[in-house]
Amino acid sequence: MSASPDIAETHISLLFFVGERVYKLRKPVDLGFVDFRERAARQADCAREVALNRRLAPDVYLGVADLGLNGEPIDHMVVMRRMPAERRLAALVAMAKSGAGVDEWLGRVAATLVSFHRGAQRSTEISAAATAQALTASWEDNFAQTAAFVGPVLDPAVDRDIRTLALRWLDGREPLLRSRIAEGRVCDGHGDLQAEDIFCLDDGVRILDCVEFSDVLRYCDVSADVAFLAMDLERLGDPGAAAGFVVAYRELAGDPFPESLLHHYCASRAYVRAKVSCLRAAQGAEAARDTARRLHDLALSYLRRARVALVLVGGLPGSGKSTLARRLAERSEFVVLHSDEIRRGSSDPTSEAAPAYGAGRYSESTTGAVYAEMLGRAAELVGLGRSVVLDASWVDQRRRAAALAVARRTSSDLVELCCDVAPEVARARILSRASGHADLSEATPEVRAHMAAGMDPWPSATVVETSGEPAEVLARALEILDTR
Repeated sequence: MSASPDIAETHISLLFFVGERVYKLRKPVDLGFVDFRERAARQADCAREVALNRRLAPDVYLGVADLGLNGEPIDHMVVMRRMPAERRLAALVAMAKSGAGVDEWLGRVAATLVSFHRGAQRSTEISAAATAQALTASWEDNFAQTAAFVGPVLDPAVDRDIRTLALRWLDGREPLLRSRIAEGRVCDGHGDLQAEDIFCLDDGVRILDCVEFSDVLRYCDVSADVAFLAMDLERLGDPGAAAGFVVAYRELAGDPFPESLLHHYCASRAYVRAKVSCLRAAQGAEAARDTARRLHDLALSYLRRARVALVLVGGLPGSGKSTLARRLAERSEFVVLHSDEIRRGSSDPTSEAAPAYGAGRYSESTTGAVYAEMLGRAAELVGLGRSVVLDASWVDQRRRAAALAVARRTSSDLVELCCDVAPEVARARILSRASGHADLSEATPEVRAHMAAGMDPWPSATVVETSGEPAEVLARALEILDTR
């Protein structure tokens, strides 16, 4: 929103600041997703804006005023109580960079939003707006509406990557989206949370300017509303505030939605904001061109973060694979599945002694069942938007092929890490582990030798040398994941 002390302009409205009042006048524009050329359409939209925004700011939206000429109405304006600019959340975030804390206000905003979402309307029609099919259609509509600006304003290569990643994410996440609907997480929300439109007053939070011109754009997963504000806070240069707000909402709502869902919705909102900035540029706001490009790049950044991964962490006994798998999970929201835990859980609990190599719970048939169960669990988790680390030896190419099939079926990234270390270091680790009963692994140096002799080549894996400092090994693995 560009502004002077008295007038502000958006792509669809003009706002006039007069004393203690703000008057909002619709532009008679047709932008495809809105058509305000007819006065009746502008009047209806004004009334809709007042009714919907009174849900979160009942004392701010005062009503609709008629503009008349010779006793006849010629247009209509939303009438609002003027809010103190210095109490905008955006202004408070800017002050926070100078040392003034904003955490308390972010907590209050989160609490306001949680309460709003709990009481918001729900229905079958509303839920339908958050299905994979509906979200795909929404992306396609935005791509169509932005097409004329790709090249003149927006980078075509960035737009191609956005299209690929957005639709690929949706292609594999239908189980997650269905579960969100079943849990009642989709409601008639706000649809356009921006820090500029949130006011932190002594008597509470006021949240203004929800989407009123399209019900479908307002019908959304609660995490989409959270994502919109998180994206805006990051755009304002305060990723810490964005992260703090997300944590506060999750805790207050008891809703541990996955980061991939949040990042996908952040990307969606950044793309819409880029589109709006393109429209403002077409209306003559030259500075909006740079804003559009930054938001376009931000959308791609979020989609890269939204990618769901199936990470194979393998290697021979003593290679450090289980340690690396655990540390990867500690540094992220990745879920780690250990083949040793699944193997022990599927065997006779009264059998304490480790069977011989290739026998008992280490027979070929049992090992195949362990990998099948591990991949089955992984498929469910990635479908629910959770990246998974699979800790196993992965010495058999057939099992790696099965993992690749799961990744393809669920539109997930397959990342293969093969841990390696000098044989004498591995032997020392195995013997130390056995003497201290450090974990569930029952491998011996002899088992390692058998496995090494039968290990299939693994050319698709990135080798991670694990003899260095643990922090360095973890950093190397994270670097590989970041560049996938």
